[in-house]
Amino acid sequence: MASLPDKGYVQEARVLHRFVRDRIRYVRDVRGVETLHTPLALLQLGQGDCDDKATLLACLLESIGHKTRFAAVGFEPGRLSHVLTEARIGARWCPMETTEPVDMGWYPPGVKSRMVIHN
Repeated sequence: MASLPDKGYVQEARVLHRFVRDRIRYVRDVRGVETLHTPLALLQLGQGDCDDKATLLACLLESIGHKTRFAAVGFEPGRLSHVLTEARIGARWCPMETTEPVDMGWYPPGVKSRMVIHN
């Protein structure tokens, strides 16, 4: 991130989002077992599921001053099945999906349930 301009807050968030999205491989949890990895373990393993990747991205963003929260979403009413990071960029919360090849700001279509967890 040394090549970013001073106070390039949006650009630095974009670089971190791309790093977690592209360099950490998405894998599912062991069947029937919810597994959580620390950010350090995830960096060492190089792979994890949506909550692992969301936690890593939030930690990286928080470490350079960005406020973050988690959004748990579901595609059936009353059922949560996915987690993504949201970061406060300017005056709005920006979703940062890390399990799909999408840019920051993209939000999963068809969400029927949502719960926000503030850090």
